This record gives sequence, structure tokens and C-alpha cells, in this order.
Amino acid sequence: MATSALTRNNVSVSGTGTVALVFIHGFGCDQRMWRLVAPAFEDRYRVVLLDLVGAGGSELAAYDPARYASLQAHADDVLEVLQALALPRVVLVGHSVSAMIAVLAAIAAPALVERLVLVAPSPRYLNDAGYVGGFERADIEELLDAMDANYLGWSGAMAPVIMGHPERPELAGELTDSFCRTDPAIARHFARVTFLGDNRADLPRLRTPALILQCAHDVIAPVQVGQYLHRQLPGSELVVLDTSGHCPHLSAPAPTIAAIDHFLGAAPRP
Repeated sequence: MATSALTRNNVSVSGTGTVALVFIHGFGCDQRMWRLVAPAFEDRYRVVLLDLVGAGGSELAAYDPARYASLQAHADDVLEVLQALALPRVVLVGHSVSAMIAVLAAIAAPALVERLVLVAPSPRYLNDAGYVGGFERADIEELLDAMDANYLGWSGAMAPVIMGHPERPELAGELTDSFCRTDPAIARHFARVTFLGDNRADLPRLRTPALILQCAHDVIAPVQVGQYLHRQLPGSELVVLDTSGHCPHLSAPAPTIAAIDHFLGAAPRP
């Protein structure tokens, strides 16, 4: 079972320390997206990188749409990886949709997951009464229809919007390439699970200390979403990075590292 969990999620481990930082990537991405952030922690922590099933070097044949119809299945996979590695102390670092995957894993295993770092998180992308998620249902339906009609075209059009920083087109290019490496059928299914999901009701069940790392200008997860999460998670910390886009681990790695360092109680970096 241990071998299958580690192979299934293409797990890699580096670094040293008694606490493990486990990095979980967002939609359309893979573990390579953490390459500017994760190495900064290898001198003090065990660093664990993985690919969600259906992404990167994971076992694509393991992607069963019925099983992965909710984020809980991915959270279960993460917990299997942690058990396979016999990690005694864990901090989960989740980006975008994987922030909620990390939340679900922490709810299921509160004794194992000591802290959470939620990078550009959102429990609900759709606007609702008294809740700003950033999208109307018509927006999401249009987005999903565009993916169905021309996934590669959608990737090229959406990546610059998601990434921000038009002055740095190489960032959007990397995200486009990542989207295009993803199996289109899996991407379309996971997009529906992501953008139509609602994990707000799960938040009161969380008891794990959390850092909410938000970008000041993010069309996917507006600042109001981070503020909502901060209100719903007593004892959480909210840090708003002075940057744009939805991927600060790529566009602003230094302040992202500094915020995680501070949250974990490390000495300030020079």
C-alpha cells in the first residue's frame, strides 16, 4: 500500500528535519510549480512534493471520475501519502483548490496535521447571498463551456488572466504549458469539481491553525474571500501580499517564503 500511494501521487522527498512541509499544487498544475518556494525550507524541514491524481507524473489510470467527484478523495490520497511516509509532524501547504484539499485532510487527521498554509484559497468560487466568491454562475458555465469546446484555446486565454503580471509574459506561458500538459478530459472534470464546489460548511469543523496567504489583486480568489476565511477560522492569520494574480509562489516567491517562515516561527530571513 505504501509503495502504491507514493507511486500514484509521484511523491518526492527532500530536506531534513522533524517537521514535514507537504506542498500540494492547484488546478492544472503539478509539483514543479513549487520549485521557487519549496527548496527554501529544505535546510530545516522535510519537504514533500506530490502530484494530485490526474496531474503531472501521477498515475493517470487511477483517476476515476466517480471517486474524484469531490475534493475529499484527493484529501484521502494526501493522508495515504502521509501515512506511507510515516510523517509524525506535518504542515500542509495547499494552493488554490488544494487549500481546501488541505483543509479536508486536516479535519480528517487533526492529530497529524499541525498547521495549514492556504495559498490563494477559496471555499466557494460562486457568489452567493452575503458571500463574494468572485464569479456568477453564468461566468462559470461560460468558462466550462469554453473548456469543453477548445481546451487548448481556453488554456492560452485563461492563463494570463489567472497569473496576472502582464509585464512578465513568461509566467503566463509557464501556466499555459502546464495546463496543456494536463489530460483535457481530466482537466474538464476537475474544473467542474473545483469551480462548482462549496466547502464553506466544512470550515467550522477545522481546528488546525492556518495561515491564509492572499494576493491583493486576484480575479480568481478576491480579497473578500480571504477575509471571509479569516472570519470563519478563529485563530487564523491573514496575510495579503502586495502582488497580483493567483500564483504568488511563482510570481512573488520571496514574500511567499517570508510569510510562511514567519507563520512557522522561523527567524526572519536576511
